[in-house]
Amino acid sequence: MTIPGLSFRPTSQGDMAFLQHLYATTRAAEMSHSGWPAAQIDEFLTQQFNAQHQYYQAHFPDGEFWLIEREGQAIGRLYLFWGKTALNLIDIALLPACCGQGLGSRIIQTLVQRAHACGLAIELSVEYYNPAQRLYARLGFLPIADSGVYRRLRREAATPELLAVEA
Repeated sequence: MTIPGLSFRPTSQGDMAFLQHLYATTRAAEMSHSGWPAAQIDEFLTQQFNAQHQYYQAHFPDGEFWLIEREGQAIGRLYLFWGKTALNLIDIALLPACCGQGLGSRIIQTLVQRAHACGLAIELSVEYYNPAQRLYARLGFLPIADSGVYRRLRREAATPELLAVEA
């Protein structure tokens, strides 16, 4: 995937400490309300990160697990699974210092273009409190399911009618 200013490479075992730190940043607001001591939060987040990592590896053995870099520095992760009818955006996360700069928008827009070129819809799950829902809505994702914790969103594959509306 090519996005000016960003590079993508497969994650490796050497990236695990960064990925764990990144995961912890995605849960920081939630953990700030836990009342737990820092050591307990760290232990909990390590356990949760490991469980999530193992789940993704087991359930998406053909998934693409990318590290997002800017100027040689890791700033996020992008996990994808290209299915027969849809691109599943398993996970996207950026360091807090990199949020609000349009990077997520650029990445998602590039994925939309790639999926459209393949005739695929895009699906993802997002937590209700995640502010990225505004981005997904702006980019044409619509709710298709609700698990109580996560909202499942979908952007349909490009059709001549959809492309005409977007033009």
